[in-house]
Amino acid sequence: MEFGLSEDQRLMQESVNRTLEKVSPLERVRKAADGGEDYARDIWQALVELGVPGMLIPEAEGGMGLGLLDAALVSEALGRHVAPVPFLASAVMAPLALMGAGSRAQQEAYLPKLAAGEAIAGVAISERASGARDKAGVTVRNGKLNGTALFAIDFGGADFFIVGDREGGLHLVRADAPGLTRKRLTTIDLTRSIGELGFSDVEAEPLASGDAATTSRRMLDAGRVMLAADTLGAGWMMIDKAVDYAKERKQFGRVIGSFQAVKHMCAEMAAELEPGRSLIWYAAHAFDAIPGEASLMAAHAKAHLAEVGRFVARTATEVHGGMGFTDLLGLHYWFKRIGFDRQLLGSPERARHDAAVLQGWAAD
Repeated sequence: MEFGLSEDQRLMQESVNRTLEKVSPLERVRKAADGGEDYARDIWQALVELGVPGMLIPEAEGGMGLGLLDAALVSEALGRHVAPVPFLASAVMAPLALMGAGSRAQQEAYLPKLAAGEAIAGVAISERASGARDKAGVTVRNGKLNGTALFAIDFGGADFFIVGDREGGLHLVRADAPGLTRKRLTTIDLTRSIGELGFSDVEAEPLASGDAATTSRRMLDAGRVMLAADTLGAGWMMIDKAVDYAKERKQFGRVIGSFQAVKHMCAEMAAELEPGRSLIWYAAHAFDAIPGEASLMAAHAKAHLAEVGRFVARTATEVHGGMGFTDLLGLHYWFKRIGFDRQLLGSPERARHDAAVLQGWAAD
């Protein structure tokens, strides 16, 4: 039995990495972040040409019909290059919503556009991921939505949103729908767009052709695996940068990489982070092949990589010394990306609680 990536998967990830090395250098990331761009359209277009937006979408709808492990490999590459693109919601969570609970007409109308990169989708299911919050939540009355949805993912530039309500239903809302208000939120991670949606008798298309509760769960599971993979990629880039810096920076007439303490810091980062790769791979595999384990493994992957990612981000910054905190090196883009991955779609504490509930160790 093969317990590794196929040749096609390795080639695909290498291709994505090579493309991002060309189109998403630090200077381009900095420009997108400082300029307040919704997302870097040139970087996204390069990924569209590779078929990334349609990875999970069936071939009949213009996609590639691949699995979540393939998407995780791309997410890792995006984290490595802190690419400011709308991948999480538009290429992963929204297609899963439409494929799981959308009508045939909705699938035919929206999936081909997502696959071709002609439309961007945002997703607002924060209550499902993090629990209810005061004065937040969406209700349905006479087929119209009212309330507030916090932390909509891939908010900027979205043509439509997949919105979860308090009863577990899913709805498709066009970005220009009357009564919908949109407010961009500022987070520590300027490479991704997050916003708040306000609803006042907003017309919406219900996604009611499947089990909305199951679909919401799968959206959350997939999103958590993607965030874990993103942290893996960002963490390894921080380690690589720390090692390169340790080989160049000199103190007392010697490169700091020759000091035992610095060697131990770099080795410990690698030893802590690398085992997370197999956890992510298995969680992605379970999502497609072992549905009974999918939610549990997604929660484990999200929680574990969030904790290890924070350790790597802090330690890599320490290896750089005072330079690690400057804007000159840009290390903070990876640091903040890892920090935001930690909280989005549930903190590690929330993910561990979900895992305990799934195993009957705690009440929901």
